[in-house]
Amino acid sequence: MSPTVFDRLHEMLTAAGVAFRVSRHAPVFTSEEAAAVRGVPLASGAKALVVKAGDVFRLLVVPADRKLDGKKARAALGVKGLRFADRDEVERLTGLRPGSIPPFGSLFGLATACDPALLLNASINFNAGDHAVSIAMTAADFVSVERPALLELT
Repeated sequence: MSPTVFDRLHEMLTAAGVAFRVSRHAPVFTSEEAAAVRGVPLASGAKALVVKAGDVFRLLVVPADRKLDGKKARAALGVKGLRFADRDEVERLTGLRPGSIPPFGSLFGLATACDPALLLNASINFNAGDHAVSIAMTAADFVSVERPALLELT
């Protein structure tokens, strides 16, 4: 049986030697639901968005209390065209449903960019390949493990 995204993420974080906490909860489908069930501020949620930027797919990570600013993102990424991946594209690229994607594009062969506003939080929280499983870790450890491009996206 092939490892799940959660298994691969757990292995990646463990191998990197960073501290993280796994929580299992009722399935959540919005950032607001996730923050409530986790008992954390909405701003600490790391919302992972699969987009097509120009001719390539990328993973953009923004704080859950903010929205992607298309104009800023296009400028930061240096592309003219930017759109959200559709459900089929998301599932083909990640094997996951939208809303369950962790902020680690490296797990899927996607370059990751993160809005620096997320890093204003000491710790971040995100779904870990499942709508009912979350991980909490420090923002600094996220950056050290994933090494995302830090770009103004919101």
